[in-house]
Order: sequence, then C-alpha cells, then structure tokens
Amino acid sequence: MEKETDVVETEDGVVVPAPARLRVLRGRGLGGVAGLDDSELANPSELARVAMIEDWWPVLSLPVQGKSGGFSPEMDESGQLDWGSLGSADIEKLVPQVDKAQSKVDKLREELKDALIMLSMVKLRVPGQAKYVLIGQLRKGVIELDQITDENMRAIAKWYLRARRTQQELFRAEQGRRR
Repeated sequence: MEKETDVVETEDGVVVPAPARLRVLRGRGLGGVAGLDDSELANPSELARVAMIEDWWPVLSLPVQGKSGGFSPEMDESGQLDWGSLGSADIEKLVPQVDKAQSKVDKLREELKDALIMLSMVKLRVPGQAKYVLIGQLRKGVIELDQITDENMRAIAKWYLRARRTQQELFRAEQGRRR
C-alpha cells in the first residue's frame, strides 16, 4: 500500500515516487579493508609493481643471452633497491673493470654472425654457381657493388662485403687486444 507522503502526483496524472534523500560519503579515496589499519594496507606503487609483474611474467621469465654475473640488488619492502653491504665504497674493489677491447671483439663477433646468416639466406635466392662466381669476382676486386643490377646478386654482394669487412675489423680488434 502506498502512503500519501511517499508518492507525488503531477499535473498529467502520472504518479511519481518522492525524491530520495542521498547523502554522499567520501572516504580516504582508496577504500579500506575491515579490521585493517591504514598503515597495513599496500600502497599504490606496490600494487602497481605487483600488477606489472603479473602482466609481464611470461616475458620476465624468458632466458637471456649474454654474460651473467655481477651483483643484483634485492628489493626492500617499499619497492626500492636494497643494496645492503654492496652499497658501500668497497664494492668498487669487487666489481671487475669493463674490458672495452673484449666488448668490442664480442660485438664484432655478433655482427659477423648476423652478416653470415643473412648472406646464407640471400644465397638461397640464386640457384646454381652464379653466386660463387660473383663472390670470387668481388674477392679479386674485378667487380664493384654499384655495377651489379640484379637485386638478388646485389644483396649477395652487399652481405658478402659486410661480412668480409666485419671479419677484417674483428681480426684487427683481436690483434689489438692481444697487445
């Protein structure tokens, strides 16, 4: 049954309920958990870090290529780096110095490997012995890159010359490192 105070009748004969009285309650902005003090709740940066790890765990779990070693810091409760005893000035004595010559040699070896892979893939485009004749002419200096009109042969020549140049640089870098 309707009470007279709960219903308002308009001019057109339409019965409309009385307007509700709402009171807006604003809290801390982030909400809370019953029974927990505000100091026990996780802060937004910690929640963002946990969400990022949850979203990116497949990528973060992939193995990495390269040298592993050195020191990796721990994360403290606030999500900051906790270097512990490694944060002192004594750590500089323990960390090995970077060998720039070895780094250059490693980089050149990687570039040579990539160039040889590309050369082997491009050589598959040309059947027969024509590719080997071209490489022989390039090695002797009979022909230059800008004289080649066929795109596949030009690609073979480009990757061969790049691999040869990288190999020469690698040889010089290894000799300089030995000195």
